[in-house]
Amino acid sequence: MRSAAISRKTGETQVDLQINLDGQGVSKLETGIGFFDHMLNLLSRHSLIDLSIRAAGDLHVDSHHTVEDVGICFGQALKQALGDKAGIRRYGWATLPMDETLVTAAVDLGGRPFCVWQAEIPLEILGAFPTSLAEEFWRAVASNALMNLHVKLHYGQNGHHKVEGIFKAVARALRQAVEPDSRSTAIPSTKGVL
Repeated sequence: MRSAAISRKTGETQVDLQINLDGQGVSKLETGIGFFDHMLNLLSRHSLIDLSIRAAGDLHVDSHHTVEDVGICFGQALKQALGDKAGIRRYGWATLPMDETLVTAAVDLGGRPFCVWQAEIPLEILGAFPTSLAEEFWRAVASNALMNLHVKLHYGQNGHHKVEGIFKAVARALRQAVEPDSRSTAIPSTKGVL
């Protein structure tokens, strides 16, 4: 099984995270941030990555450290679970509607971290989750998974729908990128290494 477990303890957070890339999209989530748990559940369900997270953070300050550190751990777990990346599709993309919102996400698991975020989301607090933390989470994931991530919010009105559309689109792109390629067991690069 392509799985990984990551633990991270700092002066601000304690995160314990497990993933299984060949799962069924089952999640067990305890971050203390209800809206974030909702987004992580969608990420798990739409990527078919089993995801277990227990996070304790300095929520009396705000949600930033917890969200970012969960992103760091999720990115590290993706990288670990993928191993040498032999036999994966490597690339994934999805354009996804969420009511009045339309989002495109594209992923390259090629080993070079980069995040392009073209998503104008006015600052709004969704439960205890400021909308600006969506970008912080995905930047942390991209940096630690060593992946290219491009997010394009084409249009939309509702902040909840915009963030949810992004999480679902990236999840669908990740699902495609981590899938085994039925036509090749090689490392998907002319360099022979990713």
